[in-house]
Parts: sequence; C-alpha cells; structure tokens
Amino acid sequence: MSTLEIRNLSAAVGGKQILNGIDLTVSSGEVHVVMGPNGAGKSTLSAVVMGKPGYEVLEGTVTLDGVDVLALPAWQRAQAGLHLVMQYPTEVPGVLLAAVLVQALVARGASTDGLDARLATESTRIGFDAGLLHRALNVDLSGGEKKRNETLQLAVLEPKIAILDELDSGLDIDALRDCARRVEDATNETGLGVLAITHYNRLLAELRPDRVHILVKGRIVASGGPELADVLERDGYAAFSGDEPEPEVPPRGGSLEDLFRLP
Repeated sequence: MSTLEIRNLSAAVGGKQILNGIDLTVSSGEVHVVMGPNGAGKSTLSAVVMGKPGYEVLEGTVTLDGVDVLALPAWQRAQAGLHLVMQYPTEVPGVLLAAVLVQALVARGASTDGLDARLATESTRIGFDAGLLHRALNVDLSGGEKKRNETLQLAVLEPKIAILDELDSGLDIDALRDCARRVEDATNETGLGVLAITHYNRLLAELRPDRVHILVKGRIVASGGPELADVLERDGYAAFSGDEPEPEVPPRGGSLEDLFRLP
C-alpha cells in the first residue's frame, strides 16, 4: 500500500500565488479526480508535485509513503514511484522509446528481461501501432498516438502513483477509451493510485473515480463521490465559485524537458 499525501500546499509562480492550501490523499488502487476551470491551478498542482522548475513552494508538504517529495529532484521523485502523464508529451529526437524505458527500469532497480514482449503486449492492449515502438520518442506522432504512448510507458513502468494531466486532452473517443481503461485496469492489477486532472466528466465514464475534487482559485472548494461530477456537468463551475478565476501565470523559464535534466 502506497500513499501520496498533500498537506496545506501553497505555491507561487512568477511571483504570483496560485495554490492556496491544497489537501489531498491518494492511496493505492484509488482514483481521485481534480476538476476546475481554466486558471484554477490544476496544472500548477501537477507541476509542483512532480518538481517542474519555476514554481515556488510557499507552505505545506508532499510525501510519498512518508518520504519528503519536495526535497527530491524530479528524477528522484520518479524513481520513488511518482509518474506524470503529460498534457503535451515531449518529442525527443534520436532517442527510442525502448531505450528510455530500459534506463527508467534500470534506475528503479527493475528487470528489463522480456521488455520487447511486454511492449508488444501493451501496444496491442491500448491500440498503439507496434511500428511506432521503433521511432524516436513521440516524434511525428499524432496527439492520440502520443497519449497512447504515454499510457504504454505508465503500464510498463508500474509506478505507485500516477498524475494524469488532462489525459483526455485532444483524444478522440476510441483513444480516450483505450487509455482510460488501461489506467483503470492498472488500479486493479498493480494497485496504481491515480490523481487525474481534467475539465470534463467524459473521462470518468472509463476511469471511475473514488473521489472528485473541485478546484477553484487554488483551493479545493468541494469534494465528494462521482455524483459531484454530474452536478458540475449540470450546473457548471458557477455552482462552486460564483465568479471567474484569475488566470494562471506561466513559469519564467523552464520546460517539461527540465523535469528530466540531471543536476
């Protein structure tokens, strides 16, 4: 059993505070969904937990099985069992998917035996063209192919907790179903804990949440069961906020590639 605990987390970017005291606990086998309007702080939450450069933690703690996550660089957070499925997967010219996974598994002390067979099995399972396994990572892939690729990596690496930053963004119905079902299966097969960030409840048809949290202006203003998403679909965010949230400020410098840059 693994547990990600976020306590009173406040964070800023570009000198502007975005998160204002977030409390969340995600344990093995659970699916927690964070929903909110643009600028609410959803992507900031994922960036801070994963250690993206440019964000300042003002207060609070993030622990994974009692380990202080905020004290670790991004690559050590991944080694510890955190995994980010990116909203906009990064293209890495000249580096094959298999090579990335070999290095990631070795860094975790996991075996790479049978990796080719595992990749073939997982690509079939999520409808990912096996021919794309031999391309440079995400290069010349469509949006749907990139998300399938991200999901395949998640399945092979078997992290403890996965953060899905808008997995449904840019996906057609078939790709969304395939990716969401594979993540849902992982919660049962390997005990994966999931923190899913999304705007829409269409993701929830396949990735069934245990808890739904509404994030507005950097605060969780409501939490409940899956029925909370139905209320949101019917009434919109006005039922929870009453006014429009301020836009997020993009970080000064840094990129998703910086997550994986060694010191």
